[in-house]
Amino acid sequence: MRIAVAGATGNIGSLTVAALELAGHEVVRISRSLGVDLSTGQGLDAALTGVEAVIDATNGPARDRAETVAFFQTATGNLLAAEQRAGVRHHVLLSIVGVDRVEGNAHYAGKREQERLVETGPVPWTIVPATQFHDFAATVVTWTEQNGVASLPPLLIQPIAPADIADVLAEVAVDEPQGRHRDVAGPETQDLVDMARRTGEARGRAVKLVPTWSSVLGVEMAGDVMLPGRNARIAPTTFDEWLREQRKTI
Repeated sequence: MRIAVAGATGNIGSLTVAALELAGHEVVRISRSLGVDLSTGQGLDAALTGVEAVIDATNGPARDRAETVAFFQTATGNLLAAEQRAGVRHHVLLSIVGVDRVEGNAHYAGKREQERLVETGPVPWTIVPATQFHDFAATVVTWTEQNGVASLPPLLIQPIAPADIADVLAEVAVDEPQGRHRDVAGPETQDLVDMARRTGEARGRAVKLVPTWSSVLGVEMAGDVMLPGRNARIAPTTFDEWLREQRKTI
């Protein structure tokens, strides 16, 4: 099956490409660095020739709400229009668990707009809501770290291994469009601050962590807001198993 992956050079996109190729599919990589630009539409028509399904694992700017929403409006609109012209039968969007429960976050606002465009768009679709990834705590540290000190919230999440969500996206793409897929999550709940500490130890990085809700993620994400629904699909890889792989790469 010929399947395109938008955001193919990113963290999840590259793993999704690998999962699809391992299963024997022909993969078309969509990325600005590879000459296909979702913001302008350049190269999209040629890239989608003969493509049956598209997996959208793109990311966008997250600092300003208006900028983020505008990015997803343009990129998703261009992608869906090109898919319609090419006769693509299935659009698979990677989204976020709890995206409709957090109002103040710019990235979540952009993802909600992206979901709306897909749901009302011309291509049959599946939206896959996933929890944060196992490397999310380390990412938050990079956002806030200054002089060896990082502030981050004591967020309760149920993180998933990046390779696990890539496998789910690859599986969903070859199936029929489902509409809204059930939540996908890892097997255990974790505290973001503890995850950051353990990830730093595994990678040999010493950073002082300051738990606070006055950081990049606000109190609207406290409690069980970011946890998956009761009928969630649970991926197999634990955070401890993922950490062991981090130690091997040092």
